[in-house]
Amino acid sequence: MATLATVDAQGAPYCCNIFYAYDENDVTMVFASDSKTAHVSHFIADSRVAASVVLESKIVGILRGTQICGVVIKPEGEELEKAKKRYFKRFPYAAPTSPELWVLKIESIKHTDNRLGFGVKQYWNRNKDNGVE
Repeated sequence: MATLATVDAQGAPYCCNIFYAYDENDVTMVFASDSKTAHVSHFIADSRVAASVVLESKIVGILRGTQICGVVIKPEGEELEKAKKRYFKRFPYAAPTSPELWVLKIESIKHTDNRLGFGVKQYWNRNKDNGVE
C-alpha cells in the first residue's frame, strides 16, 4: 500500500491510501480509484502528486521507506491494456469489478534503507544522474 498526496484547487493538501502494482520497466505505479473521489478530482486538475511507501517496524535496522514525486495519467488504448495486465496480475480479485485505473509516472524517488546503514538514502530521477548518500 502507498500513501498518495494531492493538492486541491485552493492549495490544501490531501492524502489517501492506494493499492498499487509497480512496473519496474516503465518506473510507474498502476492503481485503481473512482473518478468521483476527491484525490482524483485533484490530480485531474493538477497531475503532479507525491507518494510514499514505508516498511514499518520497531527494529530500526530494517526500516526502509520511499518518497516519490510524479504525475498521474489516465491510461488509454495500449497503455490501458498494459495497466490492466499489471494491476490484475497483482490484484486478480479486482478484475470483475472493472475499476478505473490510473498510472503514476514516477519522476523522482528518494529511498531510505537502514539495512545499508542508518539513514542511507538512494536517489533516482528520470532525467538526472542517480546516486547514494
